[in-house]
Amino acid sequence: MPNKSSSVLEIPTARAFKPMLESSRYKAAYGGRGSAKSNFFAELAVERCILKPGTRGVCVREVQRSLKQSVKRLIEDKIDHYGLQHKFRKLNDSIITPGGGVILFQGMQDHTAESIKSLEGFDFAYCEEAHVLTARSLELLRPTIRREGSELWFAWNPRHASDPVDQLFRGPSPPPDSVVVRVSWRDNPWFPQELELERAYDETHRSDRYAHIWEGEYEPQAVGALWNRATIHRNRRTEAPPLKRILVNIDPPIASPNMDKNTDVAEAGITVTALGDDGRGYLLDDMSIRGTPQQWAEKAVAAYDLYEADAIVAEVNQGGEMVKHVIHSVRPGLKIIMVRATRGKHVRAEPIAALYDLDRISHVGAFPELEGQLCLFTADGYQGASSPDRADSAIWGFTELFPKLIRRETPRHTPLPTRANSKYDVRRRFR
Repeated sequence: MPNKSSSVLEIPTARAFKPMLESSRYKAAYGGRGSAKSNFFAELAVERCILKPGTRGVCVREVQRSLKQSVKRLIEDKIDHYGLQHKFRKLNDSIITPGGGVILFQGMQDHTAESIKSLEGFDFAYCEEAHVLTARSLELLRPTIRREGSELWFAWNPRHASDPVDQLFRGPSPPPDSVVVRVSWRDNPWFPQELELERAYDETHRSDRYAHIWEGEYEPQAVGALWNRATIHRNRRTEAPPLKRILVNIDPPIASPNMDKNTDVAEAGITVTALGDDGRGYLLDDMSIRGTPQQWAEKAVAAYDLYEADAIVAEVNQGGEMVKHVIHSVRPGLKIIMVRATRGKHVRAEPIAALYDLDRISHVGAFPELEGQLCLFTADGYQGASSPDRADSAIWGFTELFPKLIRRETPRHTPLPTRANSKYDVRRRFR
């Protein structure tokens, strides 16, 4: 409890949130359960209202059918905890703040382009569960909170790389004046024993969901997926060991009538895979690109040079000899291994997924879009809306790196190895 005889309001804060205490237009925190994201932003709202009397703020979520779904109760609990009841007034649908300010709680789906204008003079907007915000809601909200010195705050547990909030803050071009932090339960100095029991149980018994719920990884979208994020995360590395073979892999986009005119702008999957001296496979990079054949060929050759690769693996179902021709137009004589798909995507994916389950493949770094595509492969086929060019590219690479394991004839109904439970070395960091 704070010292009521002092005018200093002391708010204990996890070190992970320290960058967010500086003034910035956007403050975004993402991560799994128990990371104290909501607690931090609730305290930040109280702090701002105390330091700047008359502050007006709005806490929004995509859909809010009742205040029970909002962060209102949490903010009120913080007000009580710090003994500030005499400075705030709690109403049924809002909180009156010092100096005649207010904190409102609203759902973005209830707003139109006209109604959102009522928030133009507000000082901050806090977006809870931002992973479900639509692109429309972001487009409405961002230019509306425009007062000098105003801020927009976002907290979410990542769901898909395609979610608008992830594209905004974790894409290649986040907004200027943004502070983005990733937090987890490890960063919470006050992580309670009750949650630790829940976390340990999920780690052992719900390994397919653990990485999303507790580590803030993207959520698997497909039921019965061949890959799961816990396995990918368990084997993730920060650097590769000595390597004995490196391949750049291309899964060209579906051919179009304009392809030979360099006007196709679909995505080409371009990845770099390798075989280590330890006999394990490594995904080194995802350099996929939307562009013309000339552009993705140049990108592939650039990857070849960057990683000093041994060859380029190119699928030729889409484009045939054109694929080889366009690569050689960039670098004549470069070694190209031509591969052709004769079976469905999921059939090619199954033996590679088995290698992941056996802890034979590691990702060196994180590749959200590619990993999201992997987790949409099931035994019944690929469940995504668009072609998994990134994942296909990596699958071709590992197929080439493990020919004896992959190309051995396997009965159609031979079960895949059972996934092992994920085991993490837990290091808890305290203030």
